[in-house]
Amino acid sequence: MNPNAHILIYVHKITPRVKYTFHLIFKDCLGLDFTLTTSIDDYQLYGGVKLSYTTQELESVCHFEAVPLLFESGIHEQVIQIHNHEHFYKYFFKTYKSALPFDVFAASFYLVSRYEEYLPFKPDMYNRYEVENSLAYQYDFLHIPLVNLWVSELEKILLKKFPRLSISHRNYNYISTIDVDNAYKFKEKGIMRSLGGYLKSIVRFQKKELIQRTAVLLGKEKDPFDTYDYQLQVQKQHKVNTIYFFLLGDYGVNDKNHPSNNYGFQKLIKHLADYYTTGIHPSYGSTGKPQQIKIEINRLANITHREIFHSRQHFSMLKFPETYYTLQELGITNEYSMGYRNHNGFRASYCYPFYWYDLDEEIETNLKIHPFCISITSLRFRDKATPQNATEKAAPIINEVKKYGGELITIFHNDTMGTSPEWIDWKVVYEDMIKLAVNS
Repeated sequence: MNPNAHILIYVHKITPRVKYTFHLIFKDCLGLDFTLTTSIDDYQLYGGVKLSYTTQELESVCHFEAVPLLFESGIHEQVIQIHNHEHFYKYFFKTYKSALPFDVFAASFYLVSRYEEYLPFKPDMYNRYEVENSLAYQYDFLHIPLVNLWVSELEKILLKKFPRLSISHRNYNYISTIDVDNAYKFKEKGIMRSLGGYLKSIVRFQKKELIQRTAVLLGKEKDPFDTYDYQLQVQKQHKVNTIYFFLLGDYGVNDKNHPSNNYGFQKLIKHLADYYTTGIHPSYGSTGKPQQIKIEINRLANITHREIFHSRQHFSMLKFPETYYTLQELGITNEYSMGYRNHNGFRASYCYPFYWYDLDEEIETNLKIHPFCISITSLRFRDKATPQNATEKAAPIINEVKKYGGELITIFHNDTMGTSPEWIDWKVVYEDMIKLAVNS
């Protein structure tokens, strides 16, 4: 064990929350090992790097005053007062006799655990937690990974106290994710849906769409949503790690995917699975129905002949803790829904992957959460981006992830690179975004 990469930490009580938070901050962010002790004698006799974290007054070389949160169990309304600060930008859980002006450990736990999403809130019409409910939106820190900023300032304090401390940092990583909600606009829809599409175009006097549909079905023109060759070419050229999430639910108002037994659709999935990781995109219709999600996971597993470990919720149907319970039970180990459907930024105020802490059971789980922070639809419809300035609008958030050596995850859809009228000029944005993401 490297003594310069190890910290002894005194706490008056060792709880699951304490262990989880200190592992998150010291091990995951700073590459440091640590030992927790409740013995004041052992702490005072220790000659190496040490700090104390407690609600008690204590004579210590490096003391952090604690608020009660990490020593509690259960979910309770917390008193949150946001303060502005030159170095910490925003903070809460103010303290007075401490190396920092606030309890960085409790505040980090509050944000990363998504504590506020377990408390009562006003949902939208689909019973989703909306960005407007969050502290990050209300106090204008959604655009930065605030926990990472806090940890970088904590690092400065530690190095000032302990100059020989051996801190190591993570390496920046980029993952391009593609949600395939509707693999083709016209192809592989079956006779009844194709006839329904023709009828709808006739009723709406959509002459161009009638002509285009016919040309595609006769094989004279490429389907507007068929952008897969382009995606693979760009991904290969820039050596980009990619995950494809496929919607394989039953057809419904919010699930307009192809039938899972369609040969052409299955052929596409197998083709993409030969190159990159595939994950399930649990349907809107599967919400609150574990058996239906299991069916959809099995559909993808049977098509790819691989076990499925990756998931992202369709329609942003993420609800704590039910969604994560279900996915865990069904063998999902990596989850990619931690972000907002209509607003780019950092939902957990953190840009590293992390293991979900189950507040109801008070345990760290083995479900790894991978936050996303850039969605092409949010850029266009919320940020009013154009194909010409989309990457410019995304750059500040991307640069935040790079600054802290985080994991950048972007979301595109196959149709956003296609030739439908609503996305006709947006194809180039995918490669532009990748270039921005992979270049230092």
